[in-house]
Amino acid sequence: MEEGQKKQKQEGVKFTPADKYIINPVNSFISKSTTGGIVLFVAALVAIILANSPLSHWYHSLWEHKIGLYLDGQTFLNYSIHHWVNDGLMAIFFFVVGLELKRELIGGELSNPKNAMLPIIAAVGGMVVPALFYTMFNFGTESSHGWGIPMATDIAFALGVLYLLGDRIPVSLKVFLTALAIVDDLGAVMVIAIFYTAEIDYFMLFTGLGFVVFLFVSKAFGIRNTIYYAIIGIFGVWLPFLLSGVHATIASVLVAFTIPADSRVNESVYVEKIKLFLNQFRYADQNAKVPTLTSEQLHVLDDIRVTTKDAMTPLQRLEHRMHPFVSFIVMPVFALANAGVTFSNDILAETTSNVTLGVAVGLIAGKVLGVYGISMAVIKLKIANMPVGLTSRHLFGVGFLAAIGFTMSLFVTNLAFTGPTPELVAEHQLQAKLGIFMASLVAGIIGYFILKNIRTTNSITNS
Repeated sequence: MEEGQKKQKQEGVKFTPADKYIINPVNSFISKSTTGGIVLFVAALVAIILANSPLSHWYHSLWEHKIGLYLDGQTFLNYSIHHWVNDGLMAIFFFVVGLELKRELIGGELSNPKNAMLPIIAAVGGMVVPALFYTMFNFGTESSHGWGIPMATDIAFALGVLYLLGDRIPVSLKVFLTALAIVDDLGAVMVIAIFYTAEIDYFMLFTGLGFVVFLFVSKAFGIRNTIYYAIIGIFGVWLPFLLSGVHATIASVLVAFTIPADSRVNESVYVEKIKLFLNQFRYADQNAKVPTLTSEQLHVLDDIRVTTKDAMTPLQRLEHRMHPFVSFIVMPVFALANAGVTFSNDILAETTSNVTLGVAVGLIAGKVLGVYGISMAVIKLKIANMPVGLTSRHLFGVGFLAAIGFTMSLFVTNLAFTGPTPELVAEHQLQAKLGIFMASLVAGIIGYFILKNIRTTNSITNS
């Protein structure tokens, strides 16, 4: 189906050598669903290699260089590159998460209470049970505050594994995992806002919230310009949140919820207008012997562009445009800055520490019990229905994929530990990252083979 559509689009189109050998292959690579996860994995691998190579000192010191504004002898916003990555670049990631969440609540799986019930319950179970497992290993210790680390699911990696399986996987399973991961992201945002926030500057906090209200009012008045929302969102909401002590990524989610999600032109009107414009273009004056268009043709094409833009919601337009930037810039840079674990000589002691075990067991056992166990319980109790086309084995496989907690778990790791010394904080972070890597790798492989085997079994049975 997709191949046929691509061929239709290419018919009658002139391709230059640059299109054929550079632009089209790059676009094809970027458009694949698995590509984002592959790039993220490569970035993490590069970070680990650098952190354990002769360049280790350079790698770690690079992220500690400070960048700020210097005006009249005073320095403002003077933060390390690592801080700018986690509070600046990742704010863009959370903005896109907020856009996805709003879209799901308005017109996606989460908009229908009946369809949303199971993924919501599964997501809550997949957050609470891992946190309990971590607490069992670390209760009463200086590392006990890391309970939020195994709560998260990395939607890019988890969906990447599903898409690797191709047609073996029912569409309803992809929808279920997407809805689960979106709710999981919302839970992670709330945990960061409530439990992993430093001392609060209430003046800055309420300044930021005031601008959030202003953006909601702007939306009510019909303002749809995305640059307008970007300027106020960055300087009116994100910057005050950054200075308030509340994690700046929360601001991004709030701003995302203010972006308009309605179109100016509905589908039926759009179709009729485009038909009219195409007719006008067909009978417009033409430059018969030159490749340029006439003024009349340009006006028609401009009308088509404006009408097409009006038919798209600002929310979906932003989400569509920002996804490649997040997948191929934001997340790989985040992985480069945060995944570089320098393994100590006593690696066995690190991998068997309470923090490492708490994170690893929390992710693997906690997610499987929380997602699969609680899902099956509510289905048996007839609180929610099994999605069409799925079996218990599908949910069991997804339970393991939900244990891939890479990006968000690494993010929470940077916030979770506040030990008495920087050395102890660094040690706990190292152990948590080891737990994340081990659990994500093991869970991804197990989940892949469980889901792959379902198709194989079904094929044998059918034949």
